[in-house]
Amino acid sequence: MPVLPWHQIDTVLLDMDGTLLDLHFDNHFWLTHLPRRYAEHHGISLALAEAELLPLFRQHAGTLNWYCTDFWSRELKLPIRALKREVAHLIALRPDAEAFLRALREAGKRVVLITNAHRDSLSLKLERVELAPWFERLISSHDYGFPKEDQQFWQALQQDIDFAPARSLFIDDSLSILRSARTFGVAHLLAVRQPDSQGEPRHTEEFAAVEDYRALIDNL
Repeated sequence: MPVLPWHQIDTVLLDMDGTLLDLHFDNHFWLTHLPRRYAEHHGISLALAEAELLPLFRQHAGTLNWYCTDFWSRELKLPIRALKREVAHLIALRPDAEAFLRALREAGKRVVLITNAHRDSLSLKLERVELAPWFERLISSHDYGFPKEDQQFWQALQQDIDFAPARSLFIDDSLSILRSARTFGVAHLLAVRQPDSQGEPRHTEEFAAVEDYRALIDNL
């Protein structure tokens, strides 16, 4: 488990899905629930629905469209917001996350949520999980018009909240997004070993990874 130089960190930037929230909800929605509903809607087999959807998902991955409920509602002619509500009971905070958020507050760190999730998705999750009180700001990349994978997101974020990349920690479950943050100059970066509680632990390549947030608290 990485030991962080907390005395060199003023701002903590945290992703939401897969980082603070269990990614099981999102994976179940996109890979199981949506294909099932799509198949029902179009009167086709589940296998054919998956064969139509997966190339579309790959085509838009890493773009703002991928995270946009309005885009998918138009593209698939399905009420994505309403379909997400059907499985909203799966939205859950990681068991170790709240203790970490509390410790950050007690240590006086500046804590900002930065998510690629559309405001609709963010609102649904905030209905189910009490996250907002822990953060100075809750920022969706849709506010800026660029996903976190894009350097223009980071430029907009810096203009918006005036943070020092060299004195910031960023935690995200996406390696491509962590690389984008590194390019921008964010000094302290952590991946997440197991974003989906129902999935396998992942190899996080060049990034140190969080396995249990409580371990980060010890020297905070």
